[in-house]
Amino acid sequence: MMSALFEPLKLGNISLENRVVMAPLTRCRATEENVPTELMATYYAQRAGAGLIIAEATMAISGNSAFYREPGIHSDEQVAAWRKVTDAVHQNGGKIVLQLWHGGRACHPVLNNGRTPVAPSALAIDGYVHTPQGKKDYVLPQALSLQEIANIVEGFAKAAINAKAAGFDGVEIHGANGYLIDEFLRESANTRTDQYGGSMENRSRLLFEVLDAVTNVWDSGNVGLRISPINSFNSMRDSDPEGLTAYLAKRLNDYNLAYLHVMRADFQQEQQGNVIAAASKVFDGNLIGNMGYDFTEAEQAVEQGDLAAVAFGSAFIANPDLPYRFKHGIALAEPDPKTFYTHDSVGYIDYPAAAE
Repeated sequence: MMSALFEPLKLGNISLENRVVMAPLTRCRATEENVPTELMATYYAQRAGAGLIIAEATMAISGNSAFYREPGIHSDEQVAAWRKVTDAVHQNGGKIVLQLWHGGRACHPVLNNGRTPVAPSALAIDGYVHTPQGKKDYVLPQALSLQEIANIVEGFAKAAINAKAAGFDGVEIHGANGYLIDEFLRESANTRTDQYGGSMENRSRLLFEVLDAVTNVWDSGNVGLRISPINSFNSMRDSDPEGLTAYLAKRLNDYNLAYLHVMRADFQQEQQGNVIAAASKVFDGNLIGNMGYDFTEAEQAVEQGDLAAVAFGSAFIANPDLPYRFKHGIALAEPDPKTFYTHDSVGYIDYPAAAE
């Protein structure tokens, strides 16, 4: 009997040949001007056997770099370079969506020509960021004005237009991991007293304004959303992550999105909660689970109908042919964390496929 992970799936308007999804993974292989490279086209084409590739966090709006050498989608040059990536993936039979992202308070002046980062509130992340000048402490962000928030929504709409021009099959809104949209969603980063702070409805206002703007550009069946309600990464906390998950999932039913992508765990393993169950109880659409799944658990989750598909992250780094390995019971190669965020081909496009 064929594994449930290898049954085809329709995510809105996007038809998948299998349910093994490649999670978005920042790899810092763009140029210093945040333009995608030939190396990236090779990397993604190698992984085109995924049911769906969710490309890495990509700057929707210029001047919001949080990593150094992550890609953007705000210039004509970037659009043309991404087109080479999407063409390479499509030529290899794959599907690829672009994750649209604003780094919020995780951005750093050193990476952005001295510009102060922005956030819902003037609260800094504890810790440091890696820059070309070495480790730097995160700085105090500037709280966004209402006009600046409106400009950001407009920036996401423009990025969605650019993603379409670059040949993607759709887009995913990055509402996770302590970046701007997540900062608005979660109490620890949002202490606003206006219409963007306080209640869950107010804290999620930016997210839904961005979704409205993006689904005016793309049919909602080509749009996904990623959330991480219990991830404490980037100094994030929330008193009721399951309640927030259920609130968002229920409201998302009105959007008829391609999928909702939920990170079920905390990088730091400090916060607990079953956010997958909280979402699946109320969400009518396709739910994708992520973080810590192996083949057996993923297969079980899909078989039982808890998830439509499962997204794998680091396993795809060292196993460009991950679905093939799963299907044929081939042992997985281990990735080397030392090359996750370097800038050349080593640890990026030199992991061999099993057949090789």
